[in-house]
Amino acid sequence: MGVPPRQAGRGGTVHPSIPCNHSVTGLSFCPHGRGATLARHSKNGDFMFNRRAFLAASAASVALAAVRPGFAADATGGKAAADLNHLLDAFFQEDLRRSPEGATMAGMDTGALSSLRGQLDDRSEAGRKANDAITADQLRRLRAIDRKALTGIDAVNYDSVDYVLADAVEMATKFPFGSGGSPYELCQLQGAYQSIPNFLDAHHPIEGKADADAYLSRLEAFAGALDTETAQFKHAAAQGILAADFMLDTTLTQLRALRVDAARSGLVSSLAKRAAAKGLGDAYGTQAAKVYTDKVGPALDRQIAAVEAARRQATHDAGVWHIKDGEAWYVQGLKSSTTTTLSPDEVHQIGLDQAKEIGARLDTLLKEQGLSQGTVAERIKALRARPESTYPNTDAGKTQLIADLQVKLDDMVSRLPRMFRDLPKAKARVQRVPAAIEAGAPLAYYESPPLEGDRVGTIYFNLHDTAEWPKWSLPSTVYHEGVPGHHLQGCIAQETPGIPLYRANMFFSGYGEGWALYAEQLADELGMYDNDPLGRIGYLKFLLFRAGRCVIDTGMHHKRWSRERAVKYMVDLTGDTESAMTRETDRYCAWPGQACSYKIGHTLWNRLRDQAKADLGAKFDIKDFHQVGLNSGAVPLDVLQSMMGDYVARVKKG
Repeated sequence: MGVPPRQAGRGGTVHPSIPCNHSVTGLSFCPHGRGATLARHSKNGDFMFNRRAFLAASAASVALAAVRPGFAADATGGKAAADLNHLLDAFFQEDLRRSPEGATMAGMDTGALSSLRGQLDDRSEAGRKANDAITADQLRRLRAIDRKALTGIDAVNYDSVDYVLADAVEMATKFPFGSGGSPYELCQLQGAYQSIPNFLDAHHPIEGKADADAYLSRLEAFAGALDTETAQFKHAAAQGILAADFMLDTTLTQLRALRVDAARSGLVSSLAKRAAAKGLGDAYGTQAAKVYTDKVGPALDRQIAAVEAARRQATHDAGVWHIKDGEAWYVQGLKSSTTTTLSPDEVHQIGLDQAKEIGARLDTLLKEQGLSQGTVAERIKALRARPESTYPNTDAGKTQLIADLQVKLDDMVSRLPRMFRDLPKAKARVQRVPAAIEAGAPLAYYESPPLEGDRVGTIYFNLHDTAEWPKWSLPSTVYHEGVPGHHLQGCIAQETPGIPLYRANMFFSGYGEGWALYAEQLADELGMYDNDPLGRIGYLKFLLFRAGRCVIDTGMHHKRWSRERAVKYMVDLTGDTESAMTRETDRYCAWPGQACSYKIGHTLWNRLRDQAKADLGAKFDIKDFHQVGLNSGAVPLDVLQSMMGDYVARVKKG
C-alpha cells in the first residue's frame, strides 16, 4: 500500500498526532488485529491512521481494477476467488460504517455515508462487544470459502485476512480489557482525550455549514466518549488493570493541559477559525465554547479526578506482567505485533545477540575513526559532539543538506537494477519540512506520490535545528524512507493486481518496518557506504537501537525489569540521552510488544534470504527473491514465510 506520510523510526518523543481510533496496529481503521494497520509512522515508530495513506491505497486499487484485466474478482480465479473478493469488499464497507472517525480520515464519509461525519466511534462496552461480534462473523464468513481452491494472490489475500481476523478474535476472547494495542484503558498514549482533539482539528473538514454542524455534534459526543472511558477506566482499575504510576503522571499532565477555559481551548478555536474563514461568521465559535464549557470541560474534570484517585493505588511496575493475565497478554501481544510465533525469551535473545554483533562491528568502525577509548556508546556520543558532524544551522547549510541527500538518493536509485526486477514508476525526492510547521512536525516523514499528475514521492526532513541531524545519521534515513525502503515497497504494492481495497489498506509493522530496515542493509550491500564510513556507523547505530528495543521490551514485560533498568540499558547501549530513552521506554510500557516488530521483521527478511540461498544454490536470484517478497503487498510475517517456501519449491521443481 502507499504509506504516506511516514516518519523515520529513530527514537524520541511521540508525535502530537494521536494513534488511530482503538487501534495502534489494527487493520485499517477498525479494531481488528494489532499486527496490521493503515498507518502513519512517526519518528519513533508509532502508528497513526492517515487519510492520505488510505486514499492513495484505495485509489490505487480502484485504478488497478479499471486497467488490469486480472484484478477483477472473477476474471481468472474461479468461484472461490470471486467469492473471496466480493466478501472482502463487503468487509471494507462494514468497517467504514463501524468507524465514523476512520471514514472521515478516509475521505469516505460522503453520499450514503454522510451521516457518519457527525459521529464518533462507539467506545462503549456495548460498542466493543458489537465490534467483536462483527469481527467474529467476518472470520466465520471468510472460512466458509474453500481455501484449497485459491492460488496465487487470492491465497495470499485469504491467508493475510484470516491471520488478522483470527488474531483479533483470539485477543478479544482471552483478554476483554484494554484497547488499541494497549492493555490499559487510559495511559499517556491511550484514550479519547489523546485522539479526538487532534482528529477534530486535523481530519474533520470544515467546508460549509453541514461540516460545522457535524463538528459541534462530534464535540458534544467527545464529552460522552470521555465519560464512557472514565467509567471503563474505573472498572479496570478496580480489577488491578492499571498503568504504572509514571505513566499516569504523564496522563494527568496531558489531561490538565487539555482542560483549559473555553477561550483557550483548541477544540473551540479550531472550529471558530475555520468556520469564520469559510464565511460562516462567529456563531460556531460561540456554540463550540458553550459545548466545551457545559459538557466537555466537566467530562475532563471527571476523568482527571478518576485518574488522580487511581494514581494513588498505582505501582511503579513497568511491565504488563503486574496486571491480571498480563504475562499471557504479552505473549499474545508479541504475536500480534510481530506476526510471528516467537516467544518473549526468543525475542529477548535475538535482541541480545544482535546488539552484541552490531556493537562489535561498530567498535571496529569507530576505532578506524580514531575513537578507541570508552564504550561504543561513549564513542558515539563523542562522534556526535564533533563540530563537523552537523551542517550549519543556517538557510545555506539546510539547502546544502537537502541537496546532498538528493544526490545520495539519486545514486541509490541508479543502483536498484542490480537487485530489483520491478522498480517503482514514481520518482522520489528530498525536501525540507516547511518552516511554518517545523515546530510541530516530526523529524522526518515520507509522503507517497499522488496517483495522477506529478508522480513523485517526498521524503521530508525537519531542519528546525540541524544539530538534531548528525551527518552520519542522514543517509540511512533516506534509504529507509525512500529507496529501497518505504517508497519502493509502497509503490510496488500499489501496482500489484489482485489486491482488494480491504487488504490494500493493511500495513503490517513486522513486514513493512522490517523491510525498511532490510532496505538500509541493502544500501550498504549496494556500496552506498563504501566511501562514507561515518554513514555506515550511523546505519549500524540505528540498527543497534532497534535490537535494544527487543531487549528492553521483553525485559520489562516478560523478565520483570524495572523502568530504570531498561532506560540505563538503552543509554549504555546507544549513547542516547537519558531523557530520550526514558520517553522511548515509557512508550514500550504503553504498547507492549509493538517496538519488537521492527528488528524481528528485519531478522526474518534476512533469514528467509539466507534460507533461499542455501536451498537454491546457483539457482538463487536476489531479484526473484525481492519480487516474490514485494509483489503480493504487505502480509503477516508468518504468511511471508509460507510465500517464500512456495517460491523455493517452485524454483527447485524447475
